[in-house]
Amino acid sequence: MPVTIAELTEEMHMLVKSKGWYAADSKRPQTPRNLAVSLSIEAAEILEHFQFTDEIKDKDELGSELADVTLYLLQLASVSGIDLEEAVVKKIEVNKSREWDKK
Repeated sequence: MPVTIAELTEEMHMLVKSKGWYAADSKRPQTPRNLAVSLSIEAAEILEHFQFTDEIKDKDELGSELADVTLYLLQLASVSGIDLEEAVVKKIEVNKSREWDKK
């Protein structure tokens, strides 16, 4: 059964809350800046899977890194007050009218 972005976001919030990361004294403050840094670090870990190769060697590990990126993205959007579904739909519409590789 498909899961919505809203449902994934709620699951992510429940996990973060259960770990105490929303607490004022958390060693892992869930601020937009910290989440953006973590998102970038996780995205860089995806690149490690392709260092010196074009082949996917371990789909499960790559999937795990993609999931990390997704979770940080969901949380960053949520704590920033951004409706990610709406933002994605708007961006798709913008991209439909964009042109790439025109000389």
